[in-house]
Parts: sequence; structure tokens; C-alpha cells
Amino acid sequence: MSESSNKPPLSLSPGQWSFIRWKTIGQLEALEVHHPLFEATLFLQGAHLTRFAPKDEQDWLWMSPTARFEPGRAIRGGIPICWPWFGDPARNAPEVRKRVKTQEPHGFGRTALWKLEDVSESAHEVEISLSLDANQDFDDIWHGHALALLTFNFSVRGYQLALTTTNPGSEPLAFSQALHTYLPTSDITRSRVLGLGCAHYIDTLKNWEYCTQDGPVYFDGEIDRIYESGESLTVVTPNASRKLTAIGSDSTVVWNPGPDKALKLSDFPDPAWQTMLCVETANAASDYRVLNSGQSHTLGVLIGRGKN
Repeated sequence: MSESSNKPPLSLSPGQWSFIRWKTIGQLEALEVHHPLFEATLFLQGAHLTRFAPKDEQDWLWMSPTARFEPGRAIRGGIPICWPWFGDPARNAPEVRKRVKTQEPHGFGRTALWKLEDVSESAHEVEISLSLDANQDFDDIWHGHALALLTFNFSVRGYQLALTTTNPGSEPLAFSQALHTYLPTSDITRSRVLGLGCAHYIDTLKNWEYCTQDGPVYFDGEIDRIYESGESLTVVTPNASRKLTAIGSDSTVVWNPGPDKALKLSDFPDPAWQTMLCVETANAASDYRVLNSGQSHTLGVLIGRGKN
């Protein structure tokens, strides 16, 4: 893959921005939103949201205290964008797998440098759009051409991500993806996910066995499941409740590394598994998508306050 400059590409002048400023964090450029009602931090690399907090509230996202902000390195925490494939390439459908020329998981969208397309501000919300042209620059790891547009909307009520993939080529394009949301908790053993009861899922820790969920999802160690459901969910922790409403998704990934795998993860303190969980809005496993020439698909999630 060709090297890209770390200087943020611009398609508009920032002169009229009221609530947004550029900031260098580590070796990466980020947009910092300081609105009277909320704050957010969004990196150009990976189109990676690492912070969202309404006024006088704690961060709604979990970030690793040892995360590193370096060119080409995935950021641990926040919402990584897994695109144009999710997980292990070998575990994807043949139509997706045949395009991937690497064994690296989760695609290149989370480490590529995205382009700032648009900013919209008001007294109540901020909207930022970033784009990625997955063209010949990625030929050494992926065969295809796709256009991605990711729009973030922030307000005091919560935040929304909408990732639209368009196929500009002449042949069908198959891809998988996920919005890999890390959520904080003060105690993983007292946290649960509601809304997946009776859903079928693939348990990747049991040789990809098919199972059926009975009641809420609880955490008592490592968990890595792909649920065949795109229903609205509520994540309840001792300190907060969040509602996740999916768009364009019929699969949800629930993940926590547990104590043993946490020892092997990069940029992840050994005990950190006790303070986070991931609920990922996805098009994964059999829910991969195929676009004919000129077609588009939008995967999105709205995260707001939930009820216990």
C-alpha cells in the first residue's frame, strides 16, 4: 500500500468553524469538538471517534489508557471502523475472502487516512463527514474499488455514525464490516446486554458453534459472539445505560477478551477487560453485503441514553 502523508486532507475551509479545532495527539491529527452541550474527539486516521461526552458527563466511550496514536497503528478503544472486511479474512464468506490479500483482521479502514468532506454546526448539534476512496492505493492488500462516506452526528442526546459504502466499479462488490464500539463499565461482572434474548449466534470460542441466547448477555470471562440480530439493544452497567439502535445491520458482535486474552492484546492493560465491553453493529458472517455497480449500502448506529 502506498504511503500517505499524515497531514489532514481538506476539502473545505475551517475558517467559519465555531466549535471545532484541529489538534495533534501523539503523531496524529484530530478534530476536537468543544460545543457548549457536548465534546468529541475524532481522528482522521481510521475516521476514529475516541471521545464523546455531553456536558458534565463522563466519556461515553472506553479508551485504553495505553493507546498509542501513531501512523498506521490501530487505536485501542473508541469506535474503530472495521472495513471492507471484518475479523479474520479466512472466516469471511468466499465472495469477501477472495478480495483480501492479507491475513490481517478487520480491514484497512481503521488505519487509513480519511478525508474531511463536510462540517455542519448549529446551536444543538455538530455533523462531520469523512470519506475514503479505496482504490489502487490498496492493491497490495485488497482487490476492489469502493467509496466510503462516514458521517458523525453529535448532540446532547447522543451520537450517530452512518457508514455508506458505494461500488463505483463494473463488477459486484462483496464486503463485511463493523462499527467496533467500546463501552465503559465500572464492573464487567455487573454489566449486561438486553435485546438479544432468543437470538441465534455463532460462538467463535466454541469452534464457531451455533447457539441460542437465553435472556440477557452476561460477562463472566472471555466472550466473542456474532449474533444474527440487528435489533435495538440496551447495555446496562453499574454507572450508565445506553441504547444502541442499528441501521442496515442484521448482525451484532459482543466481545470482551477476558483475563487470559487480555494478557496477549497490544495497547491493553492486563486488568482492563474488567472495565470495558464491545457491542458492534455489523454486517458480519452470513450478513455480509454485495453491491452491484453503482449501488450503495449504509450501516449505522445511534447511541443514546437507555433505561435500566
